[in-house]
Amino acid sequence: MVFAMWGGEWDILWLDEVDSTNTYVRDRARQGTAEGLVVVAEHQTAGRGRLDRRWESPPGANLLASVLLRPACEEAEVYLCTSAVALAGADACSVVAGVEPVLKWPNDLLAGPDQAKLAGILAEAEFSGGALSAVVVGIGINVAWRGPEVVAGTCLDDLRAIADPVDRHELLERMLVHLALRRPLLDDVGGRRQLADEVRRRCVTIGRRVRVALAGEELVGQAVGIDDAGRLVVETAAGTRTVSAGDVVHVRASPEAEPDATPPTPV
Repeated sequence: MVFAMWGGEWDILWLDEVDSTNTYVRDRARQGTAEGLVVVAEHQTAGRGRLDRRWESPPGANLLASVLLRPACEEAEVYLCTSAVALAGADACSVVAGVEPVLKWPNDLLAGPDQAKLAGILAEAEFSGGALSAVVVGIGINVAWRGPEVVAGTCLDDLRAIADPVDRHELLERMLVHLALRRPLLDDVGGRRQLADEVRRRCVTIGRRVRVALAGEELVGQAVGIDDAGRLVVETAAGTRTVSAGDVVHVRASPEAEPDATPPTPV
């Protein structure tokens, strides 16, 4: 299935089963496949999230897709590829299901009254001769399955106001329409600044008290912003810290309540 985008084409390949859509697309990227390849899987046997965590989803339950991009940006700006897909996914959920997700730093969509995890995004970069040559962005949106019982997740079918199940094909197509609108922004400085500003406006981590698990350290403080490199800026009792990666927990206002937690990204 192929349809027009910003000036290229989305070339959609829908597979019954694959180990990981991200792995599949990365292999194709190394073979020189053009930008715009989109691989979707009914089922993944080795789906991965951040930090190589494993994620499993029942066959046909959720939208599991990876997109091949070849943006004209620097390595430090790859996070904006994640952002573009996250924003497009959120917009698609709004149009197709009437659900309004919000962004959680660094790579999640939350939805519902409890802001439970609805989706996760994972970007992986490829380099050639030391320069960025491709970015593979995977997204997993919970459509009909909210995740394991041990995870505080949610899904579109549970959140939408009507009983009809969400059509995953329609959800994918709407996401790609919204991604195509943002894709040109990745190729110039002004566009990337515009995209970064949109992320800051829609990221609910900013302004929240957070707990960040780092290697050998736990950081607690107020998330006050996202810098130009995509790092979370946290005000702690010991001063300002910037976090480039880490597991972030939104700490609720009530001291008796458990903090919000999210599962690994399903791609």
